[in-house]
Amino acid sequence: MNALNLARNAYASPAAPIRTDRGNEYDAFTQVTHKLRCLNPRKEHIAFVNALHENRKLWTLLAIDVADKGNQLPQSLRAQIFYLAEFTDQHTSRVLSGKSDPTALVDINTAIMAGLRQQGPTR
Repeated sequence: MNALNLARNAYASPAAPIRTDRGNEYDAFTQVTHKLRCLNPRKEHIAFVNALHENRKLWTLLAIDVADKGNQLPQSLRAQIFYLAEFTDQHTSRVLSGKSDPTALVDINTAIMAGLRQQGPTR
């Protein structure tokens, strides 16, 4: 088989779909939101705390990204995302201290996922 045929075969049917940043964000939100929604804090405390930590890390990464001067999102959207990251951090502390439940975190993540899905294909 010559090089041309090898190239055609290599690119003809990709083994994995091409991923977009939006698709990666959607998948990250899906995974952590599922954990927050489904884990029982009393019976699966360690796994639940880990899910809260994952969610907090995800929002911290988003805050860092939208704070970057090179971020191309509209300024108002960047500010909203940054505010949600701050809220998520504070609310997570309240959940960890037993003063609140994760419902608000799940609702915010679900709204973000809906927005990511509306913007077009995630893959």
